[in-house]
Amino acid sequence: MFAMLPSGRKLAYVKPRMGVNKYGRDGLTYEGVGENKKWERMDTYGPKLVENIVQGTSRDILAEAMMRLKEAGFSIVFHVHDEAVLEVPEGESSVEEVCRIMAEQPSWVHGLPLRADGYECQFYKKD
Repeated sequence: MFAMLPSGRKLAYVKPRMGVNKYGRDGLTYEGVGENKKWERMDTYGPKLVENIVQGTSRDILAEAMMRLKEAGFSIVFHVHDEAVLEVPEGESSVEEVCRIMAEQPSWVHGLPLRADGYECQFYKKD
């Protein structure tokens, strides 16, 4: 079973089937890597599938923004969840420029307003 994301990327659910879940109710299961890092049959449900789609779409938006930053000459040191950490020599650019690039809509995003925030500092910290 595949979930097609707006970007065109697919989320795969291996060997899906309806079966009895851990609560004794009918539910959707698929094969995947569980908490013990072993391949096993896993339970899922509608809201979890929606969460996977939302998180996957968010990842795709961030990945495209990071590619645009790289193409614009920025050095991305690392990224954490929904933020990119850049190393920029003083006076070469601005937080506003980075936010403008990150907020550009990918071609496959229709009508979703995007905005980015940022700050400058001498070392990494959570905002």
